[in-house]
Amino acid sequence: MAEQPKHDQTLTRTAVAVIAGALAMLFDTTIVSVALRTLAEDLHASVATIQWVSTAFLLALGVTIPLVSWAQSRLGGKRLWILAQSVFLIASVLCGLAWNVESLIAFRALQGVGGGIMLPLMMTLVVRAAQGRSLGRVMSTMSLPAVIGPILGPVVGGLILNSLDWRWMFWINIPLCLIGIVTAALLLPADEPARRVRLDVAGLLLVSPAVVGLLFGLSNAGRDGGFARADVLIPLLAGAALLAAFALWAVRKKDDALIDVRLLRHRPLATASTLMFLSGFALYGAMLLLPLYWQEVRGREVLEAGLLLAPQGIGSLLSRSIAGRLVDRIGARAVSVAGFLVVTVATVPFAFAGTNTNQWLLMAALVVRGAGLGAATIPPMTVAFMGIERPDVPHASVITRIATQVGGSFGVAVLGVILHATTTGARSGADLAAGFDRAFWWAVGLAAAGATLSLMLPARQPAVPAPATAKEPVAA
Repeated sequence: MAEQPKHDQTLTRTAVAVIAGALAMLFDTTIVSVALRTLAEDLHASVATIQWVSTAFLLALGVTIPLVSWAQSRLGGKRLWILAQSVFLIASVLCGLAWNVESLIAFRALQGVGGGIMLPLMMTLVVRAAQGRSLGRVMSTMSLPAVIGPILGPVVGGLILNSLDWRWMFWINIPLCLIGIVTAALLLPADEPARRVRLDVAGLLLVSPAVVGLLFGLSNAGRDGGFARADVLIPLLAGAALLAAFALWAVRKKDDALIDVRLLRHRPLATASTLMFLSGFALYGAMLLLPLYWQEVRGREVLEAGLLLAPQGIGSLLSRSIAGRLVDRIGARAVSVAGFLVVTVATVPFAFAGTNTNQWLLMAALVVRGAGLGAATIPPMTVAFMGIERPDVPHASVITRIATQVGGSFGVAVLGVILHATTTGARSGADLAAGFDRAFWWAVGLAAAGATLSLMLPARQPAVPAPATAKEPVAA
């Protein structure tokens, strides 16, 4: 058997290390999302207060993500990855030891710091190891934890909540984090010599509050009043203003900027980031509706709802490797358009669903919908790094992660407001189901819009990546 080329060996080792390290964070996110009601009861907290267990994590992500490209320059990718996992491990232990809701919220914010480092860094490590080759297959592999988490997370969370203390939701992260740390130490390539890079303090003071303001405002939009609430409008407007100010500042700072926004002149990155932001309405918003449909309309418990949603994850798992190969072979545009059209068609049955709709029919639709999601999400992730030079990969990773995070939050907020409006005043199960149907029709329309937006993607991937040129940061 021919020996695997050194490049392929490095890519394989890097992908294994990153996937092993990302599992704990992605499991944790999905497990906690199904446990808020239990946490509110056990910690004697109101629903409004317990929501901060998720909100604190989300806001900490927003603060941390913009720092990752600078931190990687200072510490190196391997050291920063191990540090992020160590922070997540320590925070998970502390979450399990939390003595009241306030301490749990604080420790969840610390978890968010670790997660905020890992999300863009995992993409940077693997894209650099790939050296611009077979990006479609690379992205399909890298998205594996994001698929496994939603499949197993709710199920594991339901089992823990049914048979163990809630603290085990966090302690289950301990072996996963330890495996991730050891795997990274053994498999990730050694870091290049660290460089003393100036921290763009002014840029940090603009962009981190901007992202936090956007995420915080959107997290409040699902309450009574929707986007008309002061705690939605003010943070959104302030966040948008700060983001615009940062863009102007970063253009002026050029290579010294915390995030090099000049990369958005690179059409593939700009197009992919726009699509990743806008597709959040179609993809993440519907993820809010589906579990609520099973629980509120069909009366399922948390564990049952998790099991009923598993077919969507299975469909996505089955389609991603095929989608990745197709992107490399025929280009991103056709695959993304087809994926969004499949999502559109497979969401329609839920727009007609009532209190007694055949469960097996809906589960079959979820398998098809998941397959469409797998095909729709790989192309923009791939296109974003087409022709990006090696020194710019960390900046591109941060840009795409912010676009995905904020876009997904917009999707959840918008469909949350729509669902609240369509179900308020429902007096019977049939009325509630009709409200969900109207919200699902919005999801159908937004998925169809995603297919249209996919036409912005380039039709073909260049056979040879753009040559890298050295662009060293300014030393302090």
